[in-house]
Amino acid sequence: MIWEDPAFPLVGTPHRGLSAGEGERVLPEVATWLRRRTSAADDWPPHVLLAAKGAARISVVLPARDEEATVGAIVAAIRTDLVERVPLVDEIVVVDSRSTDRTAAVAAAAGAEVVAQDDVLPGHGRMSGKGEALWKSLAVTSGDLVVFIDADLRGFTSSYVTGLLGPLLTDPSVAYVKGCYDRPLVEGDRSVEGGGGRVTELVARPLINLHWPQLAGVMQPLGGEYAGRRALLERLPFVTGYGVELGLLLDVFQDAGLDAIAQVDLGRRVHSHQSTEALGEMSGQIMLTAWSRLERHGRMVPLEAPATALTRFRRVPDGHDARTSDVAVGERPPMAGIPGYAAARSFSPGRG
Repeated sequence: MIWEDPAFPLVGTPHRGLSAGEGERVLPEVATWLRRRTSAADDWPPHVLLAAKGAARISVVLPARDEEATVGAIVAAIRTDLVERVPLVDEIVVVDSRSTDRTAAVAAAAGAEVVAQDDVLPGHGRMSGKGEALWKSLAVTSGDLVVFIDADLRGFTSSYVTGLLGPLLTDPSVAYVKGCYDRPLVEGDRSVEGGGGRVTELVARPLINLHWPQLAGVMQPLGGEYAGRRALLERLPFVTGYGVELGLLLDVFQDAGLDAIAQVDLGRRVHSHQSTEALGEMSGQIMLTAWSRLERHGRMVPLEAPATALTRFRRVPDGHDARTSDVAVGERPPMAGIPGYAAARSFSPGRG
């Protein structure tokens, strides 16, 4: 069943595959949003987007750490399809997050502008995590629209980029677009369909449905493929660690409302998977990010600050070994208020 709402025109093609049984359990506003704001990558062919682009500049950003095996193919596909064949993308920037392999060299050889994370706004210190690279990318890109793509994707196609750009280029009321996809769990030669995205299903989705039920229709809230208008992104804080995607989604919702968000079905996403221990730390940061937004957005009054120590146990010959790690969430302030931001942009890669 696809929900019909004549009061709202459709952006792209409605999402396929939502049954009546599923639809009856979502909020009416979620059903309307799904109908109005969900499309598929195939709905946005490059020549249509080029006609809609006008004078807008488009930047594609890949945050990367030790991704020499995959980053080159991703950059090459974007450059061939969307710079040379169809001149849609104005710059491709890889923000190298302290790689110890040949990530930077491979990306540059494929045609990207490569920027070392710690060389950007050095006067503001060094923080760690993917969100740090994304935040700093705003200072070294010139696009009015910014597309973020993870650098560890396998089987990447440029339809990821065009899909994310489609709603932004064709509807000025859309300010932020999330990619959604099937996420198989690939281990060697074995693939388990639907086995990926464990932190999404076990942590992020329950949190969103509990506290932000209007966002229940966002299928991949933690997905690393999304795009936004610079005018919006530069006024949002960026969590520097694993909570960056959740933090941005919740802040966009708070700042611009549900109707400013769209999602595009990108098909299938295959990438490297992390250990259970790493997923535990990710989950801790996701929960702390949600906590910070509940407090900041006036959705709760905390009695005390949350603890940030995560203790786990491992069996050893004489009992159990306790290991504790800190999952505290760092955060960067909105880029628009950073001294030197405008000057950094005037010398950004790709600006001629």
